[in-house]
Amino acid sequence: MNKLLLWQKGLVGFAVAVLLFLYLPIVVLVMFSFNDSKVTSFPLSGFTWHWYQRVLANSQMLTALGNSLYVALFATLISVVVGVLAALALHRYDFPGKRLFQNTLILPLSLPGIVTGIAMLNFYKQIGIPQSLGAVIIGHATALMGIVVSQVLARLERLNPRLLEASADLGVRPIATFWMVTLPSIRSSVIGSALLCFTLSFDEIPVTYFLTGRDVTLPIYIYSTLRRGITPEINAIGTMIVAASILIIIFSVRLLRDRNQ
Repeated sequence: MNKLLLWQKGLVGFAVAVLLFLYLPIVVLVMFSFNDSKVTSFPLSGFTWHWYQRVLANSQMLTALGNSLYVALFATLISVVVGVLAALALHRYDFPGKRLFQNTLILPLSLPGIVTGIAMLNFYKQIGIPQSLGAVIIGHATALMGIVVSQVLARLERLNPRLLEASADLGVRPIATFWMVTLPSIRSSVIGSALLCFTLSFDEIPVTYFLTGRDVTLPIYIYSTLRRGITPEINAIGTMIVAASILIIIFSVRLLRDRNQ
């Protein structure tokens, strides 16, 4: 019994150590964003909002941030719409090459980003799509669609088919059945996959690097400025992104909880 208790305490201590290792850098990032010094080292010299003011006055960084939000929003929208439709087709119909089609949708998730970026760049040049934010949106949507398909398809597999049969027996049209029966049942997987797609698209670098033109996203902008070292403005914009991510997570949890009650 004592050995089991020691093992449990050891596992808890290991889990706490891992969590500290993962999240302590974020805490340090937040601390340095308020540090009244250009040098990112301890001890802290004082508290200041100056670096956040510098971020809001940096037009290039704000433009890059806007580009990232624009790309992530539309890439997520395309991924969710096409991914949900593809998951429904895979769930309801049997057709030649179904397994190959499913594996093809999920394949970009297993490929290195640099390989996906180079492949898309070569293909887009052949069909006449120029390097631009539009190309980045298509590239992100193509690469992230597998997340939506896998999440939604897994939820559809747990859906009670009798609900759909009952809806059909009552004379409800297929579109109305989707909105009133299927969509509420897969809502959590759709929202979860959409948030994951948005997050991955927002901070994606390899595919974006090859497909973007003159308009850079925030990760590309930060990557280019890191050649001069980590600046306090980067710490400030990183803290703002962390705060926004926490708010999005809280909002999504509350939304799902309210609708499930």
